[in-house]
Amino acid sequence: MAAWDLTVAVEELGPDAPPFKISVTSDLHIGGVILKLVEQTELKKDWSDHALWWEQKQQWLLRTGWTLDKCGVHADARLIFTPQHKPLRLGLPNGATLRMRACFSSSVFRTVVGICRVLNIRHPEELSLLRPVEEKKKKKDKDSSEELYDLTDVPLTAGSVQALYNGMPAHFADSPKTEAVYKMLSVSLPSPAPEAIAKLYRPASVVDKTHIHTRWLDSSRSLMQQGIQENDRLWLRFKYYTFHDMDPKYDVVRLTQLYEQARWAILLEDIDCTEEEMMLFGALQYHIGKLSLSEDMVSSCQGMDDLESALKSLEVKMVGDGNSTDILDNMTAPELNDYLKIFRPRRLTLKGYKQYWCNFQDTSISYYKSKEDRYGEPMQQLNLKGCEVAPDVNIAGQKFCIKLLIPAPEGMNEIYLRCENEKQYSQWMAACKLASKGLTLLDSSYESEVKNIQTFLSMQRCNSAAPAAQTDDSINTHSLVSPRYQKKYKPKQLTPRILEAFQNVAQLSLTSAILKFLQIWQALPDFGISYFMIRFKGSRKDEVMGIANNRLIRIDLGVGDVVKTWRYNNMRQWNVNWDIRQVAIEFDGNINIAFSCVNADCKVVHEYIGGYIFLSTRSRQQSDTLNEELFHKLTGGHEAL
Repeated sequence: MAAWDLTVAVEELGPDAPPFKISVTSDLHIGGVILKLVEQTELKKDWSDHALWWEQKQQWLLRTGWTLDKCGVHADARLIFTPQHKPLRLGLPNGATLRMRACFSSSVFRTVVGICRVLNIRHPEELSLLRPVEEKKKKKDKDSSEELYDLTDVPLTAGSVQALYNGMPAHFADSPKTEAVYKMLSVSLPSPAPEAIAKLYRPASVVDKTHIHTRWLDSSRSLMQQGIQENDRLWLRFKYYTFHDMDPKYDVVRLTQLYEQARWAILLEDIDCTEEEMMLFGALQYHIGKLSLSEDMVSSCQGMDDLESALKSLEVKMVGDGNSTDILDNMTAPELNDYLKIFRPRRLTLKGYKQYWCNFQDTSISYYKSKEDRYGEPMQQLNLKGCEVAPDVNIAGQKFCIKLLIPAPEGMNEIYLRCENEKQYSQWMAACKLASKGLTLLDSSYESEVKNIQTFLSMQRCNSAAPAAQTDDSINTHSLVSPRYQKKYKPKQLTPRILEAFQNVAQLSLTSAILKFLQIWQALPDFGISYFMIRFKGSRKDEVMGIANNRLIRIDLGVGDVVKTWRYNNMRQWNVNWDIRQVAIEFDGNINIAFSCVNADCKVVHEYIGGYIFLSTRSRQQSDTLNEELFHKLTGGHEAL
């Protein structure tokens, strides 16, 4: 077979060094090419991490047993001999930047697994990498050199749960420098100055929110294939909002970084909350900030097993536990009966609530004109199984409403229930939440759900019985509430309100406070929704699609209202026409939708839906084993096959 010259550049020798010409034949395998190249360089070093990168095709030649012919490499190919692991600058949820080695040759999914293993974050499938949003730079600003936490010397370790020394993984206990990095990862950092916060990207509208999600990297391709170079900056973030098997003993870093991501989502108005909720979030941040400064995080993580119950409510599930047993089904289930005000929004109408006698039994609400009519036919029966339940509460205004989105063939019907007081609201809200998961009032979790809701309401209530909140001059309200409330109130007005809410949470330990913050964040109506700009097949206008852990939401761009909701458990199949980049989904009841993405690649949307379906297959028993093949099957499309 005729020999020919192959051009290979060696990255180690610098960009100006001339490439090597190697005499090869088409039946020579990739390993043979590397051997010839190493001999020709005459450099004595460890080449084991190096591999060949094919520049024109933007692909790695990693199968060393394949011949040049099988790989399709001809004389015009330009190859680069380069390390597979290179330094990367990672922006963490807490705003710190970490410099560490990452794999540039395997899929982003596997690269994130490697990064999380070093950082001691379990369940790396919940995170991914995205290109950062450029910060607003003022002309006066010189390029301030950011503080880099360096972990490039830390070796990549095997095994998902690390052995702990002095409460931290062994590779962090090596030196004071790495110990400082672990403290940064596992303890909440003090808030930056207001000027630094002002520079951070803040979405002004739902359209702005769609831009951030266009930046996620493709999980099935490598960093190099997506144009990421050595020392480039990327963000590491929680991408999927289903948090599995949280354990404060092992998840110190995971909990801290998740808290930081939640905190910045609230401060930068990425997610909306009411005024009372904002004051409670502010109080919890103030409390966590104080404890983080005073308490040694490692010691506070011991003996946290009694928090198992709090963690169960923290975990967001796609379906209920389904632990109502057959024996209980034969018993008569308890009921709720009371007068409630009901309102069904119609377009172009003012909110008008009407009072009805309501009966809650099993997973349904039946309502009648009055108590006397309760033995006849109800005016309507609402089956809440599979519905969406959201609070609409203003404690100062004594408004206790429950917003229900009930599945219907054409989408979701919106209904509001208005309760008279906190007690009634807590009972009916708990019942609605259980019914949405298919559970009745007989379920053992009903009483604890009622108590949780009452505790949450009492935390938001002004604590007038408590001694007058001390004025704390050190409180920095700019870093505790979002800009909307900074504009609405002066710091003098905000400080006493935050300190008043602080009276209700001051007894919590550091871990309990972080868990409580995450629990309230997950209870917000807009929690866990990622937005994309799309256009439906046959339509001429752009709309917004929200993707959550259990449903797709169609949002009208003009008014920002939810038009329709489709749940994953009604989904029969979904696929992508890769030629015209269109996502098509089929639901039960012969409902078909098809749409193309306006400002993102449809692969990102396809990966989100597939990713959530993949995460719903996890169980506690197999929590340590990750089925990477199934993830790529569900998220990768034809490109992964």
